[in-house]
Amino acid sequence: MNGIEHRPSDMTATVAGHVTVAAVQAQLAENGQWLAVDPPAPERLTVAEALAGDLNGPRRFGYGTLRDYTIGLKAVLADGRLISSGGKVVKNVAGYDLLKLFIGARRTLGAIVEATFKLRPLPECEVFIQKKCASLAEAGALLEMILDSPLFPVVLDLLPPSIIVMGLAGTREDVDWQLSRAGGLGLLESANLDYEKSFWTSKAQKISVLPSRVIETIAGLGGVPFVCRAGNGIIFCRGARYLPEANLPSRLMRRVKEAFDPRGLLPSLPL
Repeated sequence: MNGIEHRPSDMTATVAGHVTVAAVQAQLAENGQWLAVDPPAPERLTVAEALAGDLNGPRRFGYGTLRDYTIGLKAVLADGRLISSGGKVVKNVAGYDLLKLFIGARRTLGAIVEATFKLRPLPECEVFIQKKCASLAEAGALLEMILDSPLFPVVLDLLPPSIIVMGLAGTREDVDWQLSRAGGLGLLESANLDYEKSFWTSKAQKISVLPSRVIETIAGLGGVPFVCRAGNGIIFCRGARYLPEANLPSRLMRRVKEAFDPRGLLPSLPL
């Protein structure tokens, strides 16, 4: 009745597109599970909006993206047809994996009305720590040490001016062991994700680069506000005058758009 069909024993949930992400997480948490994504403003963001934008948050470094957890999807095409792809079980291999085309398509191919997700158990423990580096160069060196270490953070963000924020999750024993190793790298100060709420009060520009190019890219932005998913090479910023040119498969994207929406009734491609 509330648009959420949760099957705890299967660790899956089928959700109507109009339901907010926060409402989904609240119901799943009653059975100790969650959809392992944390997009901005989940109390206002609907599942359909999250899928259309392939929106994810700081925990994507450790848990992956919304696309990774979607196993079934229903959408309405421009001509009014309702189509479905995937299913309601994790081991589903029948047919083409068309659902992935709609995730991140920004409603250019159709309107998502329902999705089925595989779930994860809620972590027993989650802790955030940080280190304020003296420069971007020092932050870059610390990032390399973290990535080369046996640590397995779920969050690895870089904030202005040169702050590394790391999130650890799992059993209490695992987290305690990681905290001891992180302390040896200088990550001793307690932290949180409050910067997410303050940053997403307005729209941001997105830059995707190799993780190895994060520091040089940020240095070239000219001191604008940013939040960087340092482990993934994704930078969100505001006010940058010059952005690296996105290398999009524009020709392929247009062919897919023409196949699903030949009359051009839906929004244009964001090229």
